[in-house]
Amino acid sequence: MNRRHLLLAGSAAALGVPLARAQAAWPAKPVTIVVPFPPGGGTDAFARPLFAAMTKNAGKQFVIDNKGGAGGTLGAGVAARAAADGHNFFMGAVHHAIAPAMYPKLDYNIESDFIPVGLVSSVPQVIVVNPQKVQASTLAQFLEFTRKNPGRLNYGSAGNGTSHHLAGELFKLQTKTFITHIPYSGAGPALRDLIAGQVDVMFDGLGSSAAHIKGGRIRALAVAADKRAPGFPEVPTAPEAGAANYKVATWYGIWAPKGTPREAISAMQNEMRKALNSDELKTMWTGLGTETPNLWGDDFGRHVSSEVKRWAEVVKSSGAKLD
Repeated sequence: MNRRHLLLAGSAAALGVPLARAQAAWPAKPVTIVVPFPPGGGTDAFARPLFAAMTKNAGKQFVIDNKGGAGGTLGAGVAARAAADGHNFFMGAVHHAIAPAMYPKLDYNIESDFIPVGLVSSVPQVIVVNPQKVQASTLAQFLEFTRKNPGRLNYGSAGNGTSHHLAGELFKLQTKTFITHIPYSGAGPALRDLIAGQVDVMFDGLGSSAAHIKGGRIRALAVAADKRAPGFPEVPTAPEAGAANYKVATWYGIWAPKGTPREAISAMQNEMRKALNSDELKTMWTGLGTETPNLWGDDFGRHVSSEVKRWAEVVKSSGAKLD
């Protein structure tokens, strides 16, 4: 009897070895992360260093697949339909909490068709202008000019229904100004046109504007937050600069398609934690105007749900529409 027990125990242990190895081997193939905007925008500014660090740490490939269009909703729909095999993920943004209030028909639901994995970053929006086209060096000067010249200035966004669009509409609502909205297919193209002088203003995530602010290609008038951004102590907050209630953050996070195995999600979270807590990425995140986040799983999901409700109220109050 004892011998039989020993044989059974040995067999179970032998069977457990391949299972443990299979779990430890995740990912078994390259991991694809859909980024639903063109290269060069705020999502890319955080996605590329994060997944480069994860590729280096894990010795496995984490591959970004840029699928821009329709304010980030096109790529989100593609990601929602991806195989839930633990090798497909989605890096979305605050735009995806805004979209349900802006788009009457979406082919996905950000709250029910995905599993929240974790927050990558949360940065304040920054009001940036082309210094050759807009002579204002402070937000107060900008407001004075805009109020005297309604409709003369225009602002670029990453597309209809994105945080750039709603941040601009909220700014207009709160400051009683009028600036013409020009939607683009992503923050990258809009930012390029801001630098080139094709548009005058952007309400951008600080992450994508950071290098251009430091290089003098665009001028930051204020960050839309209660406190000044890490790495940009010289840029005043909107309340300090004359827009007391103007507070907007652009956040980026990771989701998995519904049905993705919990083991794969847990492994993904572990790799994200390693990368985000490295000295290299902490320094990089500070340079992009943010701090290292710590919001995972269901807690991140609750944050997304609260943002869906908040932005629905902003859309209703501002009357923002798909131009």
